[in-house]
Amino acid sequence: MDHSPNLSTDYLGIKLKNPIVASASPSNSDVNMLKDLEAAGIAAVVMPSLFEEQVEFEEYQFSSLQDYGGESFAEAASYFPEMDDYNSGTDDYLRLVETACKTVDVPIIGSLNGVTAGGWTRYAKKIESAGAQALELNMYYLPTDANVTADQVENNYLELISEVKSQLSIPLAVKIGPYFSSLANFAKHASEAGADGLILFNRFMQPDINLDTMEIDARIDLSHSSEMRLPLRWVAILRGQVDCSLGATSGIHSHRDIIKLLMAGADATLIASSILRRGPDIVNTMLEELSDWLQEHGYRSVSQFKGGMSYKNCPNAAALERSNYMKSLTSYTGPHV
Repeated sequence: MDHSPNLSTDYLGIKLKNPIVASASPSNSDVNMLKDLEAAGIAAVVMPSLFEEQVEFEEYQFSSLQDYGGESFAEAASYFPEMDDYNSGTDDYLRLVETACKTVDVPIIGSLNGVTAGGWTRYAKKIESAGAQALELNMYYLPTDANVTADQVENNYLELISEVKSQLSIPLAVKIGPYFSSLANFAKHASEAGADGLILFNRFMQPDINLDTMEIDARIDLSHSSEMRLPLRWVAILRGQVDCSLGATSGIHSHRDIIKLLMAGADATLIASSILRRGPDIVNTMLEELSDWLQEHGYRSVSQFKGGMSYKNCPNAAALERSNYMKSLTSYTGPHV
């Protein structure tokens, strides 16, 4: 008789065999990588994103053919990046999703990256038609205009969520950043607007300055385990306050990180940097160590402890947070203190 713990979890209404999902990454467009991830035990895979700009630029190119030779077109087109700078064209992306669904048996989750409502969102339905079992809406936007209010930003997000959801019959996960004045309130409204799940958090690009070239150095660094504390905190806060699934991402590099996030209330943990750094076999290692930990601590399933350390299980979460804040500041010592 198999006495292995039950690692299954429900995410977006989908029964996953374990809580480890491959987050959106360029490597997920490689069919061989998908096969390796499946062999390593991955529960689901999020495909690389189709960007709002891709769809709109491709349609701009098409419509411009009708005005070929127009005086303004050559100059206007120069403001758009070459399509080769993106992961693929729209048709190629849909074929990629379709191929992925035929290649592996684990759920394939499509990904749309955009920030404004509009005609491009019809590609949500096209991704569903290509076979995706769920869709991730990645809202990566840094408000820099001082004349744009927080209400305007949030209302635009909620309108986009509602529009994309209206296109779908499959679950919608919404990936957001942590920079909201009242994150819990926005999360509640996002769920009400149609999000079947929230993914915490989007890692924003933090550009540097190259002092040799005197240019902006745009880079994306792989995450580290310390970054897991931010989604850990907010997963724990939101568990029980929002009526949707919670996915955690950023800084997940070991089975211990996964366990902590599950205890906080995450339904799934989405990893990318750990796969890019150590290869797909890291998934198998994490699963083996997760199973061993459950057995050592007497758990028969993930569901037994999921959410056990969320704030809803604390009678006065605000007081606890304040107490820990004061304790951290007053007890810190360093080599010269």
